[in-house]
Amino acid sequence: MYGFAQDIRFALRQLRAAPGFSLAIVLTLALGIGATTAIFSLVEGILLRPLPFASPDRLALLGDHLGNNPTPGVTAREIATYSHAASAFSSQGAYIGASYELSGGESPQAVSAARVTASLFPTLGVAPLLGRVFTQQEDDAHAPVAVLSYALWTSRFHRDPRAIGASIELDRRAYSIIGVMPRGFEFPISNGSENQTQLWAPMSLTPDELSEAAAGFWGYRIVARLKDGESFSAAVQDADRVAHQVMRNLPASMSGIHIRGDAMPLREYVVGETRPLLRTLLAAVAIVLLIACVNVAVLLLVRAIRRRREHAVRLALGARAGDLVRQAVCEGVVLSLAGGMLGLGLAALAVRTAPRLLPDSMPRIDAISIDATVAAFAILLALLTGVLCSIAPAFSAVRTDLIDSLKDGERTSSGATTHRWLRSSLVAAEIAVAMVLLTVSLALLRSYAKMLAVDPGYRSDHVLIAGYDLPLQQYPTGDAAGRFRREVVDRLAARPGVSAVGVTTILPASDNYAMAAYTIEGQPADGWKLKFAAFGAVYGGYFHALGIPLLEGRAFTANDRSGEPLVVLVNQSMAHDCWPGQSPIGKRMHVGNPKKGLPWATVIGVVGDTRLGSPDQPGGDQWYAPAEQPEILYGPDAAGKLAAPGGGFLTVRSALPPSQMIENLRETVASIDPHLALRDVRPLADAVSNVEAPRRFNTGLISAFALAALVLAIVGIYAVVAFSVSLRTREIAIRMAVGARRGQVARLVLLSGARLALLGCGFGLLASVAVSRLVRAFLFEVSPTDPLLYFAAVVLMLALALAASALPAARAAAADPAHALRSV
Repeated sequence: MYGFAQDIRFALRQLRAAPGFSLAIVLTLALGIGATTAIFSLVEGILLRPLPFASPDRLALLGDHLGNNPTPGVTAREIATYSHAASAFSSQGAYIGASYELSGGESPQAVSAARVTASLFPTLGVAPLLGRVFTQQEDDAHAPVAVLSYALWTSRFHRDPRAIGASIELDRRAYSIIGVMPRGFEFPISNGSENQTQLWAPMSLTPDELSEAAAGFWGYRIVARLKDGESFSAAVQDADRVAHQVMRNLPASMSGIHIRGDAMPLREYVVGETRPLLRTLLAAVAIVLLIACVNVAVLLLVRAIRRRREHAVRLALGARAGDLVRQAVCEGVVLSLAGGMLGLGLAALAVRTAPRLLPDSMPRIDAISIDATVAAFAILLALLTGVLCSIAPAFSAVRTDLIDSLKDGERTSSGATTHRWLRSSLVAAEIAVAMVLLTVSLALLRSYAKMLAVDPGYRSDHVLIAGYDLPLQQYPTGDAAGRFRREVVDRLAARPGVSAVGVTTILPASDNYAMAAYTIEGQPADGWKLKFAAFGAVYGGYFHALGIPLLEGRAFTANDRSGEPLVVLVNQSMAHDCWPGQSPIGKRMHVGNPKKGLPWATVIGVVGDTRLGSPDQPGGDQWYAPAEQPEILYGPDAAGKLAAPGGGFLTVRSALPPSQMIENLRETVASIDPHLALRDVRPLADAVSNVEAPRRFNTGLISAFALAALVLAIVGIYAVVAFSVSLRTREIAIRMAVGARRGQVARLVLLSGARLALLGCGFGLLASVAVSRLVRAFLFEVSPTDPLLYFAAVVLMLALALAASALPAARAAAADPAHALRSV
């Protein structure tokens, strides 16, 4: 123990004697360890940390698969069926997302909420922080009670315990607050930091939701807890058994639909789509750390070679090889721990800014933090890094040639040249792993450029969007919703600078659209296959506002209202899929399957395809109906109920910048309904930027890692070439003395750097091909093995290697042969 303490003190003295050298190594390691720790905090918070529920690994998402839908869902009727018939689960709870207009006490606001059954909270195993959750009796009785999230309790009631029992208004109906959930509780778990669930209300299914007409809506979810001893494979079989029972009980209008039961682990549902990205980011940052380690190892190796006389003296005086190894390791660990502490600080800074930088597609952002697990990871990583960086200098120390080092001292390079292969191998490996990141980065950059070049089918410039939901208390019928819709469009259209105003339930660059089944005329009633397409109810100048072109036929007019012949528009993809080689104008279709019996609507026009999500996602089939003809969706009696779009989006195109139109829009809506809360009020261009954010984030972060890797590789090449030149001072002087020109000397040095780069590029290309399949899923219209990418990476790496070798080459060429020969 005493010897180890002595080695630590000696290492600190040696490092203080070379502050510039020590600082360079500490900063290099801080970059690698800090970046790795920051990415690990994402992996730990999102993937590794258990969900904030009791025994979360026993929770499953239970329900049906319909068609190619990857997520299990159920209809309102099936909630009771699964509850009674599924035997593999000890408890179940159902939920569906909702949005409420929250008022009472302060200005109205739109809040994201969930309607849940009373059994949901016991199934999750989470008790409220204050008060209680609602009971089954309250759920059955449609009791107006609500449970608040910690965040809403803080923002609305300033953490006042007296909020329990207070009254709020949801959609202008009085609700009593009965509980507050703990801090950090969120369910359903949403992506991003926005739109997190802020309150929970009883499910209280209505007769309309349980009616036969609503039997085709699979928008509800069930979370279930496995019984002790039950496996997920058995649960899947149990769910499939219940699904077959559901099929037998489907209404006659839905006979022939095939569904498959499933039980998906809740964790997989929450983080499954994020896992490949986080693994890729962790691998990328590990490459950066590896390059940083190689760089540090090279610098420590150079320092060890320069200290070979000291090592020879110590060996001659009786020091053992193990003593030199221990000293080298101590120096490496001291440096790496200093770099680790600084890196941990950098990681904490990065994590603090993470919510603003991470895309909204990332779940569990609030769980990301520098906790004890992450801090322990950083310390262990620093220790491991210190040991790895010390291997090369320790090898150099124990391989010291005692006789040559003592005889020639610093005047010969014989001892140093024996380690030339080690230095060269380390730098070539550094270039190889940097090449992997460089090729991946170039592929992502090209993929991102291709995405930006895609025509989304609409224009987002000078367009303002705003979401709204009409409370049933004030807008109980389709006619009432229609009056609001017409009035808001007319008043906004009269505003100065406004060129088009529309209302829609299908909005590009968002997830706010529904998939509706449809039947085309002539489709056989037997042996049919259910078809789905994105559906939107629109009113006013929606297509004009977004610049969606009319390709054939006519658009909707004010005459396309209730009581008039039913009409629809289809997009170009749907026209080609449903009526290949024909004009769709005059063809007929209706909602649902062939047995649904809803009225036929005539296709009157074809509009261009639009990308509803990110531009790198296909548009798919889409069709539109006039919002003034709700009977297309609900049948002849639709005017008596609230029909789409009871909620929707206002779209406003104006010559004014969208930011200046926000106040005009709010004033107009307030003049019609002062209590109506708007949501997601922003320029459409901002919404487009949000859906592009995941690819932009992936590209930016990997490119940043690639840039760091390139910088470290350049530093490594420079260090090795410069050190090699210093060792070859006598050789270079002799060459110049016997007639070698300065250009030849410079070329000799440049070629040594180029040889290192070519060797590293060769191995790097092989490694890039090997990992290409791992990044294929993140690319858009780009092959990860595109020869052009590899050629560009090699050219760039060679150019940077020559640039890194240029300064040592210039110094070698400018040397005075006489002075060099006297000094060696």
